[in-house]
Amino acid sequence: MPGSQSAASDHEVEERREREFYVNGVFFGATDVEGKIDEGNIQEAESSLRGRLSLNFEEARALLGRLEYQRGNLEGALRVFDGIDLHAAVERLQSSLIEKPSKKGRPGTDPVSSVSQRAAGLVLEAVYLKAKSLQKLGRFIEAASECKNVLDAVESIFEHGIPESQVDTKLQEIVSQAVEFLPEIWKHAGSSHEAITAYRRALLSQWRLDNGCCARIQKKFAVFLLYSGVEASPPSLSVQSERAYIPRNNSEEAILLLMILHRKCCLGEIMWDPSIMEHLTFALSLCSQTTVLAMQLEEILPGVLNRADRWNTLALCYSSAGEDKDALSLLRKSLHKNERPDEVMALLLAAKICSKDPFDAAEGMRYAERAVTIAQGRDAHLKGVGLHMAGLCLRKQAQISSSDFERSHLQLEAFKLLERCIVFERNNPDLLFELGALNAEQRNLNAALRYAKQFIDTTGGSMLVGWRLLALVLSAQQRFSEAQVVIDAALDETVSWDQGPLLKMKAKLKFIQSLPMDAIEAYRYLLALVQAQKRSCRPLKCARQPEDDIVNEFEVWQSLATMYSSLSLGKDAEICLEKAKALKQYSADVMQIKGVMHEGRGLVKEALTAYIDALSLEPDSISCKIRLGALLSKMSSRALLPLARSLLSDALRIEPTNHKAWYCLGIIHRNDGRVADATECFQAAAMLEDSDPIESFSYIL
Repeated sequence: MPGSQSAASDHEVEERREREFYVNGVFFGATDVEGKIDEGNIQEAESSLRGRLSLNFEEARALLGRLEYQRGNLEGALRVFDGIDLHAAVERLQSSLIEKPSKKGRPGTDPVSSVSQRAAGLVLEAVYLKAKSLQKLGRFIEAASECKNVLDAVESIFEHGIPESQVDTKLQEIVSQAVEFLPEIWKHAGSSHEAITAYRRALLSQWRLDNGCCARIQKKFAVFLLYSGVEASPPSLSVQSERAYIPRNNSEEAILLLMILHRKCCLGEIMWDPSIMEHLTFALSLCSQTTVLAMQLEEILPGVLNRADRWNTLALCYSSAGEDKDALSLLRKSLHKNERPDEVMALLLAAKICSKDPFDAAEGMRYAERAVTIAQGRDAHLKGVGLHMAGLCLRKQAQISSSDFERSHLQLEAFKLLERCIVFERNNPDLLFELGALNAEQRNLNAALRYAKQFIDTTGGSMLVGWRLLALVLSAQQRFSEAQVVIDAALDETVSWDQGPLLKMKAKLKFIQSLPMDAIEAYRYLLALVQAQKRSCRPLKCARQPEDDIVNEFEVWQSLATMYSSLSLGKDAEICLEKAKALKQYSADVMQIKGVMHEGRGLVKEALTAYIDALSLEPDSISCKIRLGALLSKMSSRALLPLARSLLSDALRIEPTNHKAWYCLGIIHRNDGRVADATECFQAAAMLEDSDPIESFSYIL
């Protein structure tokens, strides 16, 4: 019991201190004043305070109002505060709060000034408490107005800002509280634009706020800008210093504030606040500025964040920015046996990055298998993601397999894994697209068509790549009119800026349908789009949208040259080829088109030279290998047939579904006397030609 008695006595002492006034060097108990107030004698209570503490009318009223507020009598406090004439008090204080030189000529402050500052603090506190009382009574607009009066009064008293020294602590405390309170009360009142103005006033005016108060205001303002849904107008130029950065929208202003707060945390000016980094991560990710986010993470001092968490987050940032090698290096450190080898999210991210590179695919397969094994309990829903990544890694491994048997086996296993994955992620659009594209590559066109339609239904037709896949599958089924309908529908639903891939497909579709003039018209639109993109800044795109929706001018001229060459329009082809060459002087595509033109004119030697030059520039060019192999097979020397066969076999290793390579290989077998092999090649070529799309399915993967 002694402990409880001590606590009770301490509480009584504290309560007694709160109910004592200390003004002008005099302590004064509140008991007598409370008695007069309870009897309704406010005038007598006021006179008592003025007489004993040498106060004027406003100061006495301020003390009485504070007493009523502390007692919880908000209505009574408002009645007392209403008698204070703030304007008159400000005028009196303004003349007395002027720094004067001391008698010895050294800079100083007149004692009257410090007394006046305390008086100013009493009056301003009264108005601030009036605002707090109105807020607690739900009268938010009036509360905001009174709080604004406090700040206006301070600016009137200190015309050049609050001085850096010799300011009464109580006065500074009231100013800081009012500055922080005003935007919050405007938000409660539903006046978002007034709240934004109050936030900017708090941060741009000279209130001499301490680091903690300033940081709280900056954080609240940033959160309000990010999540309020109110679009703020840019800050006024009149309050900006020369060469100052002016944010153009909510996101930029919020990011600027959060980066300032983050820097303060790193410098130790304020306590570490993890929520600042969380808000900054959201804001920068929203703007696809993950590289900037990575820089902010790197500034954090060691020991603040767990290093494995830092590595994983940095890896995610770098991966999003396309720096996969750096991301994978960080994940390898994070997944080391001495760190967190069983972190499911890190394993899945590592597997996804590895699935993009055939030479890392085997490593990615190990990560994916481990993630599937570990995904238990609350992580069980990630098992499907692990199977998905494993399937992608196997598909990528198949691209560099050394034998047809190994490639077929890996592709079959990839299909099995993705089919298992569909059980876990039935409505995953990425998985539906992968299955559609893989089936299309293997010429399982009915299955590919089904998955393409499911992908469009799942995404609501918002993803351009889905329309492209559907049109390619229809063109592979030789349903050109339906493919044209799909492309036209997609063009109607797509903004002009993103129509490049669709216009390329439309041009190729028109050419296949023997409508060269319509194809030329589509290419003309493409070139116009190129010029528009050159003159304009590209708007922010969705992170899921593929990067190839930007029109490549070189590819347009190269496609036009190829089309004119096939139409035997040599001069037009030459003009387009020169345009392409001006954009990219050393290009395998340009050299290949030159070779085709030389071959059409019967210039075999020149064509051979052009094809060899093209292969030296791009050794894995499938079309160059096929062209060179076909040309060598036509030459009279039988000694060149093995070289031609090797080139065509290599092309089929890279793209087994290329019907031109099968046809040329069949001709070589026939000329070499291997009739059975030639027959198989011709059959494969005929079957694949009947299901050949207007452009390779690999373009959209």
